[in-house]
Amino acid sequence: MLLIFNPLLLGGAALASLVKAQADPLLTGTWTTKSRKVFTGPGFYDPVNEKIFEPALTGFSYSFTDDGFYESAYYRAGSNPTNPDCPSGIIQWQHGKYHKASNGSLILNPFAVDGRQLMSDRCTYENAVYTRYHQQEIFKHYEVLPNPYDKAQRLNLYGWDGAPMNPMYLAYKPPQMLPTQTLNPTSAAATGTQPSSTSKSKRDLPGDDDGLVQEALNRKALLKQRHSTNADRLWWLGVSMTALGGVGYFCF
Repeated sequence: MLLIFNPLLLGGAALASLVKAQADPLLTGTWTTKSRKVFTGPGFYDPVNEKIFEPALTGFSYSFTDDGFYESAYYRAGSNPTNPDCPSGIIQWQHGKYHKASNGSLILNPFAVDGRQLMSDRCTYENAVYTRYHQQEIFKHYEVLPNPYDKAQRLNLYGWDGAPMNPMYLAYKPPQMLPTQTLNPTSAAATGTQPSSTSKSKRDLPGDDDGLVQEALNRKALLKQRHSTNADRLWWLGVSMTALGGVGYFCF
């Protein structure tokens, strides 16, 4: 019997196999840092009403799908050396496609028109500054392994220079994400062109002309994070205070 193969079908199957091979199923799910207050999904960013929701604590979260999509959410606090009572904060959200390169690195390519950034400095601006944002991310390598303390699944990401990031822990599987297609298409997206070379652009946001603003970020939360210490240090501090309390009890 003579078998006839359609080259288009074979090519499509090979392409689908390649895409699937580039997406690592070990990454599938929503991962978050130890604060467990920052998660991707609709609880972080509302694309319909153009609103970002401030988490209770700083941290970051990544979500990945089996078919090569990702989403990221960041909340960072920054100190102010000249005025310690005026910390700043920045929130960033992106989503797009990811793949694992042949050298083991992880490459995240965002949908440029969808990314958002919220910058806050309560001592300088009454309202936070809300802009478009997009930035490709490259991680030199990564690890998915059980946490040695509680056996929870842990994701270790290493930056483009190999520097380790704070570990993340699996929070949801399947992942908690917004839809994986472009959420805020523009004329540039429709024609396939990219925005200007800058990764930040305030133009064309739905709020630029209608007065859309967001309140500045919570100063108390930022101060709390700026002075935070690691968990081990806090544990030993607690042990020390308990010991001192016992000595005080017997002495007085």
